[in-house]
Amino acid sequence: MDTLKVRDAKDVEQAVRAAIAGEQPLEIIGHGSKRLIGQPMATNAVLDVSALNAVTAYEPNELIITVQAGAPLADVQSLIDSKNQQFAFEPIDTSALLGVSGNGTIGGMIGAGLAGPRRIKAGGARDHLLGAHAVSGFGDSFRTGGRVVKNVTGYDLCKLLTGSWGTLAVMTEVTLKVMPKPESERTLMLAGLDDATANRAMTAALGSPYDVSGAAHLPNSAFRPATGALAGLGAQGRAVTLLRLEGIAASVADRANSLGKALTPFGSVETLDDAASATVWSAIRDVEPFAAGGALGAWPVWRIVCPPASGGALGQALARDTGGDVIYDWGGGLIWAALPPKPDAQAALARQRVETAGGHALLIRASEQVRQSVDVFHPQPAGIAALSQRVRNSFDPKIILNRGRMMLMSAT
Repeated sequence: MDTLKVRDAKDVEQAVRAAIAGEQPLEIIGHGSKRLIGQPMATNAVLDVSALNAVTAYEPNELIITVQAGAPLADVQSLIDSKNQQFAFEPIDTSALLGVSGNGTIGGMIGAGLAGPRRIKAGGARDHLLGAHAVSGFGDSFRTGGRVVKNVTGYDLCKLLTGSWGTLAVMTEVTLKVMPKPESERTLMLAGLDDATANRAMTAALGSPYDVSGAAHLPNSAFRPATGALAGLGAQGRAVTLLRLEGIAASVADRANSLGKALTPFGSVETLDDAASATVWSAIRDVEPFAAGGALGAWPVWRIVCPPASGGALGQALARDTGGDVIYDWGGGLIWAALPPKPDAQAALARQRVETAGGHALLIRASEQVRQSVDVFHPQPAGIAALSQRVRNSFDPKIILNRGRMMLMSAT
């Protein structure tokens, strides 16, 4: 397979136009850290944008950074961290989960649109993308959004590019909102709760006035065995419910004290402060218990989004009916499910349960053979699927970019 290394947006335009002329679809990659997510693609060449790696503007006082799409995410995070700032939506590092090296690029972060635990408070990646430069499947450059927070210029195409997995356009540059890092953080822990009770505890905390920025639950089976940051949370196999508070130190301490009292009906409360708390939430963000190098590394992993109130019952049903393992984030609104291997990754059962609960499921990790035979992305209702196809045709009518990544080829 040919690899086309581009140096700037003009090179991207030329590469896409050549692909259109030759009717040769392109796979778009930065560092390739998320290549194992999605259907296996029907492409003949790779368009490598990793050389587009410059930070073109950073204004810490304005909380704005403009960076080329191929810039390493780790480098950009290190830069904004030096100014005590962060991407508030906590982008996930999927490298451990997928068993690959590196944590990808800025373009991959936006293309995947996968947010971490603070999603419940700060919003997702699309809420922090202010503007973008990209090349469509026509081979034409276009610009969307701008470099101000209150932008109302033109159509908000940023919303479409986020989570499009490279199927609409090749991003060459993006402008993102950054936020100050909190002065302090504290995590309250409840031990031994079952899934349904933990769901109620998280709902109570999120509905309180104490500004919770993270709510997760790790059932007993999530520790098989516990490793890394999660190993220090208590006795082996103990279920743990975690609630995070962030902000000014005095405020965090006061809110933690008040929330701890409010949670008394659910059991005694332990706390983790600052660095220890941050390490635990990084492990939850990156789904460390299901890492490819861990005990469940050979199991397919599903990422399920559902109404938070349904999360506990849905997770319990999946674990019971499949013999699998689950982890809850977003107060029960996000379920990570590792299921014992089967030829279809138990897709029929998982999706039936998820749809009944009003959610949708993405098969985030599975073998290529499995991904060739089942829908990786949740099938859309007919009306939404037709609308999605019209959007796709408006950007890339020849299906040149990442052909087949989001849809089984039999249905393309």
